Amino acid sequence: MGTMAEGPHLAVVGAGPAGLAAALAAAARGVRVSLIDSAAEAGGQFYRQSAAALGARRPQVLHHQWRTWERLRDGLAAHVAGGRVAHLTDHHVWFVEGQSDGFTVHALLGPEQEQPVAVRADAVLLATGGYEKVLPFPGWTLPGVVTAGGAQAMLKGGLVLPGRVAVVAGTGPLLMPVAAGLAAAGAEVAALVEAADPKVLVRHARVLAAHPAKLAEGARYAAELARRRVKVHVRHTVVAAHGSERVEAVTVAALDGDGRVLPGTERRIACDTLAVGHGMLPHTDLAEALGCRLDGTGVAVDDEQRTDVPGVWAAGETTGIGGAVLSLAEGRIAGLSIAARLNSRTPDPRSYETAAKARSGLREFFAILDTVYAPPAHWTEQVTDDTVVCRCEEVPASAIREAAGELGAGDVGTVKLLTRAGMGWCQGRMCGPAVAGLARCEFQPSRRPFARPVPLGVLAGTDFDRHHTDSTDPTEIGPS
Repeated sequence: MGTMAEGPHLAVVGAGPAGLAAALAAAARGVRVSLIDSAAEAGGQFYRQSAAALGARRPQVLHHQWRTWERLRDGLAAHVAGGRVAHLTDHHVWFVEGQSDGFTVHALLGPEQEQPVAVRADAVLLATGGYEKVLPFPGWTLPGVVTAGGAQAMLKGGLVLPGRVAVVAGTGPLLMPVAAGLAAAGAEVAALVEAADPKVLVRHARVLAAHPAKLAEGARYAAELARRRVKVHVRHTVVAAHGSERVEAVTVAALDGDGRVLPGTERRIACDTLAVGHGMLPHTDLAEALGCRLDGTGVAVDDEQRTDVPGVWAAGETTGIGGAVLSLAEGRIAGLSIAARLNSRTPDPRSYETAAKARSGLREFFAILDTVYAPPAHWTEQVTDDTVVCRCEEVPASAIREAAGELGAGDVGTVKLLTRAGMGWCQGRMCGPAVAGLARCEFQPSRRPFARPVPLGVLAGTDFDRHHTDSTDPTEIGPS
């Protein structure tokens, strides 16, 4: 890898669909790009790749939109070879520092995340994706209970099944591809348990009809599940997981129209794996630390994917959950906007007209899915007092209910102070929505100074606002 070309410098945080699309668009227009990602390979969760040492003979069977991935992969390789992009793998970004003359992206290098690295840039694109929302229930901490995305990551990245007999449960469009993928890889999928009623989608036929590819995709997954005789239970939920050393069975039950469990409908399903998820939330830590405004749970952006902080763009699921195709469209728009702005030009909307049209339609499409695939309204009624909600700090539901009821806590922050819920390693990312639900208060992402835990020695040795490493040559990017 040779010296990078001269010109304005963009730091892209995240090498999923949005980050890749933006990096390629900007690099093709004379911007030198540092593509910074925590994974060993580009692709993000959607295009997660297995290690070459595993020798996957047909990796394409584990992926959707493989040809799109090949174009992104080959485009990245060409730009790296041409010195227009530096692809920094295993770099875990913990802070982005805004300065009068640009930005410094602070990262920790390698699996141990102890070696500090700083990357200097004129502009930053945040393409940090999203993370799964999982709501607690009795038994959810048993070994063998994984997130739906976690099961998919094990299959794509490790070429392993989480178990032999699986139940896939929760709500959201992710459940079908996870169930189909596990079944195709050799697992017995005992049931797919969906809390929502997909028939409600018929009310939105006009919007859905504008996206025939999405409808066809869903139909293919449904046909695959039917072919493999996977039982699908709609308007059902997992009441509890059972087992001693690991999960051995789950109890599921039907839901009434208000989202409450219907007494007498409980049934027990034997399994050794439960893959569960209740939708996704945007990663906004870096954006919030920079002072970017949020719109709901995602980063607020304009038509060019610009945040309200000058020099900072955001694209993909950090702005709102919407899948790979929407992320690609937003990433391309952001890359074109950044290239124009860094070269002191006003972007020509015609250059991203197709991407903007796709973005508009897909945002409307996924807004409908968010409404239809919402968690059951009364899910908290199934959470027993002894159910652990915050796994990091081992805080049970009873402590959260006491804080909100007897002690008068009216927000997640106060509950945290009273119970330590959210003070652990994940900093409330996993338990935050559950704590808010049990405390009957609004869930809002909490603003943190850093996006991930940082060794004290690294923090003490970082000279903020003065120390940074220019990345004219990728080999110059080194420890701070």
